[in-house]
Amino acid sequence: MSDIRSALATFWENLRGIVSTVGLADVLDILIVAFLIYHAVRLVRETRAMQLVKGIVLILVMYVLALYLKLTTLSFIITNILQWGIVAVAIIFQPELRRALEQVGRSKLSSSLFREAEPGDDLQLKTMLDAVCSAAVYLSDRNTGALMVLERETKLGDVIGTGTVIDSEPTTELICNIFFPNSPLHDGAMVLRDGRLYAAGCFLPLSSNDEIGRELGTRHRAALGMSEVSDAVIVVVSEETGAISVAMNSRLQRNLSAQNLAKLLEAKMFSLRQGEPASTKKRGFWRMFQ
Repeated sequence: MSDIRSALATFWENLRGIVSTVGLADVLDILIVAFLIYHAVRLVRETRAMQLVKGIVLILVMYVLALYLKLTTLSFIITNILQWGIVAVAIIFQPELRRALEQVGRSKLSSSLFREAEPGDDLQLKTMLDAVCSAAVYLSDRNTGALMVLERETKLGDVIGTGTVIDSEPTTELICNIFFPNSPLHDGAMVLRDGRLYAAGCFLPLSSNDEIGRELGTRHRAALGMSEVSDAVIVVVSEETGAISVAMNSRLQRNLSAQNLAKLLEAKMFSLRQGEPASTKKRGFWRMFQ
């Protein structure tokens, strides 16, 4: 019993010595590293990158065991592999690294440092959203496929360059005419910017996620691909079923009603001016403690 008490007393004294030497810079350093690790885990969670991380961890475990068991050949092979590890990680995780940098670019800090002009006024934005919702419902009733990209903070100039610039006031009739079968611009995506119908017939990057269901066609894969590389909100109308879906932040919400579509678009587009709700801000951070 005395040995246990002595060990606990020694541990307590060592802990007090360590805590007494911790300064504000050390606390800040720990918080920054914890923040980066937390977001790195969020970045690779539920993606193919998570399987790659497991493979890297397995290689490191094998390396430690090889050193402990003095397996010279295996240690030599793994050592040479690890020498090129940084380059290999940059190549393997290229999509995830690009997504992380884009998220940093869309953060509130970068937005405040590189502030751009505000989009169109509220009335113009509301008119655009009404036209998009009405057109989506009209096309859904007739099983006509459609793909509409609502630009937010990430500028989509490279996507617009693949289509035809229209720069017109959006109306339900104009949107439906563009997506009417066999029309010149129906086979592509429409980009809406600053409350205006800016371009049509645009090509979007397809998602490379292998977990997408086979029942989803090229339009849904393109919508998810666009949501993976930008903060845009993409409205999809299925040509097979007429179902209305919305893709954003690499996720797809399917089978939306007209009311739910209108609420979702207004919440996401008007949040650029009003800021995200407090519950949305805290949800990702507090999930770490659940």
